[in-house]
Amino acid sequence: MEYNLADLFESVVDVVPDREALVYVDHPGTGAERRLTYAELDAAANRIGHHLLDSGVRPGEHVGLHLYNGVEYLQTVLGCLKARIVPVNVNYRYVEEELVYLYRDADLVALVFEAEFADRVAAAVPQAPALRRLIRVGAGAEQVAAVGFTEAEAGGSPERGFPARSGDDQFIIYTGGTTGLPKGVMWRQEDLFFAGLGGGAPTGEPVRKPQEVAERVAAGGSGITFFPTAPLMHGTSTLTAFIGFNFGQRVVIHRKFVPEEVLRTVAKERVSAVSLVGDAMLRPLIDALEGPMKGTDCSSLFSVSSSGAIMSDTVREQFRALVPNAMLLNNFGSSESGFNGTATDDAGPERGFRIRVNSRTRVVDPVTHEPVAAGEMGRVAQRGHVPLGYYNDPAKTAETFFEKDGERWVLLGDMATVDEDGVVVVLGRGSQCINTGGEKVYPEEVEQALKSHPDVYDALVAGVPDARWGSQVAAVVQLRTGVPRPSLADIQAHCRTRLAGYKIPRRLVITEAVRRSPSGKADYRWAREVAAADAGLTPRG
Repeated sequence: MEYNLADLFESVVDVVPDREALVYVDHPGTGAERRLTYAELDAAANRIGHHLLDSGVRPGEHVGLHLYNGVEYLQTVLGCLKARIVPVNVNYRYVEEELVYLYRDADLVALVFEAEFADRVAAAVPQAPALRRLIRVGAGAEQVAAVGFTEAEAGGSPERGFPARSGDDQFIIYTGGTTGLPKGVMWRQEDLFFAGLGGGAPTGEPVRKPQEVAERVAAGGSGITFFPTAPLMHGTSTLTAFIGFNFGQRVVIHRKFVPEEVLRTVAKERVSAVSLVGDAMLRPLIDALEGPMKGTDCSSLFSVSSSGAIMSDTVREQFRALVPNAMLLNNFGSSESGFNGTATDDAGPERGFRIRVNSRTRVVDPVTHEPVAAGEMGRVAQRGHVPLGYYNDPAKTAETFFEKDGERWVLLGDMATVDEDGVVVVLGRGSQCINTGGEKVYPEEVEQALKSHPDVYDALVAGVPDARWGSQVAAVVQLRTGVPRPSLADIQAHCRTRLAGYKIPRRLVITEAVRRSPSGKADYRWAREVAAADAGLTPRG
């Protein structure tokens, strides 16, 4: 047995086959749900894995998952891993052109897709000649020649009977593409197990042998319920589900994020741990708890964790006042590094996004790759269990991954400093940095200040061209419902109490809704376009 995700899952199934593994709420508000034990989920995954092999998909080939959250998503991921087929996440918001790019770039040979997306799939598939097997989830979609998921599942064996697997088997996570074209991050499963899944124990000591995962499950008990609320197709939620499986605990998923239904499920299922993405998901939960869901029993909730976007200090305080028993964790990581660390309790607008990082994370000079001195700026890097590179992109792989002292490293896009105690202060993504008169402004810092304004519901910050300063800071703001429209001077006065003068927004754009990915990640391309259009300019980048 190796550090292979399918092997590890099967080892857990064998010790707790009758324990509930997955609870799925189909259409929030309808009460429709599915519940599977570990043995039932295992058999379901075997069926789809065997169907893929029987239909001609070979080990090592790539299968796309173009799906909302559902049993079929996790069942297909597990089925692929069992059959040594590589699962590839597909952003369900993509339109035809973006789908054609991803289908081709990922060399997909099969696609499992939601019937609701049939029009887009039908338009893209003819332009991706390698795709030879389509499996439809749901009814309809006659415009696409596909086998129904239920039919595919029924034709596959529920038994295991797969070839021996390896820790070298791959798992590919495509990035969100909100700052450029999405890239496929290629992980060895052993590396992903330790970097993204905490080695079987994210809050404790990693296992020392693969068999220890099941041994710990057998020695422990049940009672923990994980609830990843973001889309599974963004990677973090899928990894959260696998963390739950590695613990032999229960995982709850919803088809879509509906704040009121999330809270109902927290109360009904006695959820222990919720994972989400920043203020874009936490704020609606606060609104619901202060409004229609006031008094909801959240006493079971032990932790609320965010990755991919920051839960701002102001919003965290509001949630803590409503649910004082829950820890609020701002985790730091990426598709390229897995988990790097968690924000300190004193992180906030005044002191910055301060991260207590793991032993494999450093801040290094991006050219020499040497660790920077305390107070100096560099880029966050991680060594050891890192990806193999980007699929079909050797140039970007060479820019991002390097070897030093016999170890493999990944150089992340985040700029940071480190203090004398080893605490890392993350400044922001270098690709989003705004250069205004030679001073560097990181949007995330300004966004935190903006979102502490009582009338601001959400905000993104972008740079727009400026004849004198090169770029000027522009704030794209979504207001709370019913509040008066603030002036630029009002916003500037508020920000001056938290930010240096050169970081203050010089332009204010009020928008009906800030655009983010389905998981809540910032769409900076959109923010630049909106800010530039307001200024009558053409956006850069």
